[in-house]
Amino acid sequence: MQDTTPTDTSESLGRAWLLSADVRPTKQRLALAELLVGDGRNRHVTAESLYGSASENGAQVSLATVYNTLRTFCDAGLMNEITVDGHRSYFDTRVDEHPHYYWEENGSVTDAPKSAVAFAKEPEAPEGMSIARVDVVIRLTKDT
Repeated sequence: MQDTTPTDTSESLGRAWLLSADVRPTKQRLALAELLVGDGRNRHVTAESLYGSASENGAQVSLATVYNTLRTFCDAGLMNEITVDGHRSYFDTRVDEHPHYYWEENGSVTDAPKSAVAFAKEPEAPEGMSIARVDVVIRLTKDT
């Protein structure tokens, strides 16, 4: 994750982002929100990368707090969790449905264009269920 030193603008963007989903802007949530959306750009982060950025920027948060806060942000609809395998999740500030590229060489996630995936027909949900969303992760590796 790139360095995003908080500013007055990033604080107001972070606060507005939290308030847009009725998430109480505690000091720790605000510090993490500033890092996530303070420059107006979407990001894909792991809890560990966000914790590292927070520490570098002087935020007093524990890794457990980062995990809990990311879960709160996801539950509020501010972020989506992207699971790339059973051991690693990324969190995306872009919440519309879109596919992702997972770069196996360096373990990074980026947005893929919506045109990268097309469904001839949406799958049918089992009886009594409805499809909430469809997540697609396209795994990339270098040609050998």
